[in-house]
Amino acid sequence: MEASVKLTAVFEQVPEGYIGYVEEISGVNTQGETLEEVKVNLVEALQSVLEARRELMEKELSDKPYNLL
Repeated sequence: MEASVKLTAVFEQVPEGYIGYVEEISGVNTQGETLEEVKVNLVEALQSVLEARRELMEKELSDKPYNLL
């Protein structure tokens, strides 16, 4: 089964360059000098947050049955 999820990436120009964040997932945000840099950084930030949360979940549920989607 392949899951498909759409998320909202928001980009804003600021005096220092650009910022970006994923509206639906707190903690997924980044900044950069160019919009392209922020787009790449945001994907990396999303991957990092999801990996970290998965590791925490696996520790918390180590004694319970669960399935990954």
